[in-house]
Amino acid sequence: MKKYRVGVVGATGMVGQRFVSLLENHPWFELVVVAASPRSAGKTYAKAVGDRWAMPTPMPQDAAKLIVMDASHVEEVAQKVDFVFCAVDMKKDEIKALEEAYAKAECPVISNNSANRFTDDVPMIVPEINADHAQIIEAQRRRLGTTRGFIAVKSNCSLQSYVPALHPLREEFGLKNVLVCTYQAISGAGKTFETWPEMVDNCIPYIGGEEEKSEQEPRKLWGHIEGDRIVKAASPAITAQCLRIPVSDGHMAAVFMSFEKKPTKEQILERWTAFQGEAQRLQLPSAPKQFLHYFEENDRPQTKLDRNLENGMAVSIGRLREDTQYDYKFVCLSHNTLRGAAGGGVLLAELLAAKGYLD
Repeated sequence: MKKYRVGVVGATGMVGQRFVSLLENHPWFELVVVAASPRSAGKTYAKAVGDRWAMPTPMPQDAAKLIVMDASHVEEVAQKVDFVFCAVDMKKDEIKALEEAYAKAECPVISNNSANRFTDDVPMIVPEINADHAQIIEAQRRRLGTTRGFIAVKSNCSLQSYVPALHPLREEFGLKNVLVCTYQAISGAGKTFETWPEMVDNCIPYIGGEEEKSEQEPRKLWGHIEGDRIVKAASPAITAQCLRIPVSDGHMAAVFMSFEKKPTKEQILERWTAFQGEAQRLQLPSAPKQFLHYFEENDRPQTKLDRNLENGMAVSIGRLREDTQYDYKFVCLSHNTLRGAAGGGVLLAELLAAKGYLD
């Protein structure tokens, strides 16, 4: 595999920092550009971030020395890289315009943002679930008038814990109804306890837009390509509540599910244990060896103990049991800035590189 030259657009924010951190010593990708707002442009990356570095590991030395470019200077950035990761904090219409500008400059965009998730010909991919949706890129390139440029997005961080657990059961047993309550870390809002002290000893029962994403995005992941668009799946019906809780990293979900053909508990556990996606089959560098881990203990998974499982890229599941209103219920956990954000973005880029879309 050749080394791809990579840029991070929105590099000074929390997810941007995570991208920078993950790209250190990556076997396929070399970070050559960090880009951000005009107020950061012209400074070294270390100076632009200053005391806002929020990662558990030190800032990579090579990245620290890079001079931050202005993210709005699209042509300038695009000429220096083979593709970019995008994690900007802007209005939705501004993000859509920026990402499309990069794509039209023949620079593929792997986006952590929500702005293009429901654009009909933009694939929203979790590599273990719907790697085949990458095929829509050719239709998107026709619309954009590009030969290389395109936009691919990852799904919302809240989905990453429960949708992977539902996926191996959905078609075989006819997944019908899902109720999910998510308990989401403050890093999902780009915060730490230092920058958001109000969250200490607190719970906020509302996260703007999160419930709609949690209910609608899985249907696009489970959809199919029809002509030049991705058509959303008709089922299952999902209802969600999303709460912000006082933990630094890790989104947990309590899930209730009903089926057309109710499986046994043993069948569910067998499907989870045996499940492998395209990321595992291709042995992508960031892919967990075992995607879904089931814990038999009643008090697992726990956020602090299990969020970093397989470098934060695996999903932890526990407490599977029958329910009085639904067929079954369980809890699950994923690391929201690794599997749920930058790590999922890097894995998506690895998938697209392996499939030749970044050449």
